[in-house]
Amino acid sequence: MKKSAANKESAATEKSAASGKTPASEKSPAKSKTPASEKTSAAKKTASAKKAAPLKRQAPAKKPAVAPKKAAAAVKGVAPAKTVAPKPPRGESRTALVRRARRIDRELAEVYPYAHPELDFENPFQLVVATVLSAQTTDLRVNQTTPALFAKYPTPEDLAAAVPEEVEEILRPTGFFRAKTKSVIGLSKALTEDFGGEVPGRLEDLVKLPGVGRKTAFVVLGNAFGRPGITVDTHFQRLVRRWRWTEETDPDKIEAAVGALFPKSDWTDLSHHVIWHGRRICHARKPACGACPVAPLCPAYGEGETDPEKARKLLKYEKGGFPGQRLKPPQAYLDAGGRPAPPLGAG
Repeated sequence: MKKSAANKESAATEKSAASGKTPASEKSPAKSKTPASEKTSAAKKTASAKKAAPLKRQAPAKKPAVAPKKAAAAVKGVAPAKTVAPKPPRGESRTALVRRARRIDRELAEVYPYAHPELDFENPFQLVVATVLSAQTTDLRVNQTTPALFAKYPTPEDLAAAVPEEVEEILRPTGFFRAKTKSVIGLSKALTEDFGGEVPGRLEDLVKLPGVGRKTAFVVLGNAFGRPGITVDTHFQRLVRRWRWTEETDPDKIEAAVGALFPKSDWTDLSHHVIWHGRRICHARKPACGACPVAPLCPAYGEGETDPEKARKLLKYEKGGFPGQRLKPPQAYLDAGGRPAPPLGAG
């Protein structure tokens, strides 16, 4: 019986070898199941190892120091105020900006219903010459100087033929009198030779005249020809940035940005309102915030004097009880309590 069993086992082995199969007795033993206690212990060791491993600490991402999305354009490129840093309205939409800008203009129209160009003139020629002379000086000084100039040279033909040295003596009080003499004689010659002695009523023609840029051209078009234009002088630039109407600093870009906020028909009067406010209340160095009629709408409120009594002492011209800049102001200005400027040499 033992031999028979052994013979069977031997035969099975040989058969398996012939077929290439591994006998069951030589197969790898089945993996023994790990007890639950061993699994728990292993898990604890793994967790312990993870805790022990050093972690790489990542530096927190730096947040860019920028203004809120909708207010960014209003802040960029504007120097901080000396006292209270003006903050633009947070999250002001385009529609809200248009409404605020137009409301400011309406308020100023009520404060300055008599606003007008502050240069004395009787015709387009006098206005274009006076505007060229107003560079780097006050309208008051120009108004005190032009009566003698126009008395001697009433027409473009007269001024074109003038002796430069004689014109220089008249224009000396305005400053830069040699350069200004060259400009007014040059533009008078151009008017005589190219436009029949008449001031043209088109922007593209006006800017070709010596000493005439877009600002001067819009003063002439708006006030001598009734054609709307925005006059971007130093006061206009300062105020529209304080009010956060635009971030631009280039006059041409300011003109385009502000013009987009108002109907074209409002442009000339808007220019008068803004410039008058800049000359009387919203000064460059000491704005009279405490006496400002548009203070609730102004993001720069607090940049100047906020005490009402102290602010009132900063007001100029008719708002402060002083004479204006024109020797011959419109009747509406006089009716509102304005006073004419004194002639040259009268104080």
